[in-house]
Amino acid sequence: MSDLLSGNELCLLRGDRCLFTDLNFALSAGELLLVEGINGSGKTSLLRGIAGMLDFEDGNVDWHGIAVTKDYQAFRSDLVWLAHKVGFKADLTLLENLRFESGLRNTSMQNLGGVLERLGLARLTGLPLRVLSAGQQRRVALARMLLADAKLWLMDEPFSNLDSAGQALVVELIAEHLAVGGLCVVASHQGIDLDAPIRRITLQ
Repeated sequence: MSDLLSGNELCLLRGDRCLFTDLNFALSAGELLLVEGINGSGKTSLLRGIAGMLDFEDGNVDWHGIAVTKDYQAFRSDLVWLAHKVGFKADLTLLENLRFESGLRNTSMQNLGGVLERLGLARLTGLPLRVLSAGQQRRVALARMLLADAKLWLMDEPFSNLDSAGQALVVELIAEHLAVGGLCVVASHQGIDLDAPIRRITLQ
């Protein structure tokens, strides 16, 4: 099985501190990369670097064997990012936020009803994001991820602010994405019980 996503000899500095150096990973279709480590070890920074939001001091990230720096636009069309902060507009409704997002990227709204129903959001579509709980806002971010036509999921602390049922749902969604050949990179303080190939990086 060929690797679709790889990091090669990656080095990242933050200020005068080296978060990691000589970091390598490779991920094929249907696999998950779990990035573990204590707070401040560089988990989020690694995800941001993969997404092209931070520059590595050394090394490169490849997608389908080609350095992503050669065509970031094409690479980013293949990924969707679940950040620790949901990044929605507080005064827009749930539905308005998702429609706004659909205008920014290749997003199908045809499955919107089913996605919202599964995530327990169907009755909240007319409410502004600012009145939703942190857990509900997290579920809206998951809806954005499911609606995006993206092969690669980057997820920063995906279980944050979710109850046990919400956390179990996240695991289900990841498993389904991997089962159809998707890839997932997860930065998390907690492990993932998943019947799928899992590779791990532990940052110090």
